[in-house]
Parts: sequence; C-alpha cells; structure tokens
Amino acid sequence: MENLSNTFRILGVEARLRIITLLLKSSPLCVNAITDRLDISQSAVSQHLRVLKMAGWVKGEKKGYWVHYSVNRKKVKELRRAVENLTGLRGEKRCRLSDKVKRKK
Repeated sequence: MENLSNTFRILGVEARLRIITLLLKSSPLCVNAITDRLDISQSAVSQHLRVLKMAGWVKGEKKGYWVHYSVNRKKVKELRRAVENLTGLRGEKRCRLSDKVKRKK
C-alpha cells in the first residue's frame, strides 16, 4: 500500500501526469519537445522528468546531444493491477447508468 501511496504522490502533480500522458501518446520525446507541447518551462519539465525517472516512471535514452524520454510501460501495468486489486475490478464490465435506464423501459 505504501508503494501505491508513493505512486499517487508522484503522479498527483498535474504537470507530471501531463508529461506521462503525452509520453504515452507520443513517445519518445526530448525535453524541448515536451516543453513546446505542454507550455511548461524547460527547467520545470527537467525537474519533473528527474522525479519521474528516479521513481522509474520514465526512461531516458541519449541520442547525440539530446535525451529522449519514454514511459516505462511496466510501471503503468503495475499501477493498473494495483488499482484493480484496490477496487476489486479486474477487467469486469461495469454497468453504465445508460444500461440501467434502458432496462427499466
């Protein structure tokens, strides 16, 4: 439970969550590309990437002068499993409100 708490603390910062989301969609990216797409200062992006990298959420690969970052998908799967265990939902289809309304008619 402590690991999950740390994960939520790390991903609970909006800028970090935005970086992770962007990298999941458009990976790999360097700091400048992230800065341009998210309109966050370069120093802020670098600091958030440092925290994410230390926590194992992102990986950096040096290519020439630039470091290209991507998401550690293993961490995403671990988080998914932890949330499923926490909520008791394991790939189950949840009933949607619209389904309930249709059944009543």
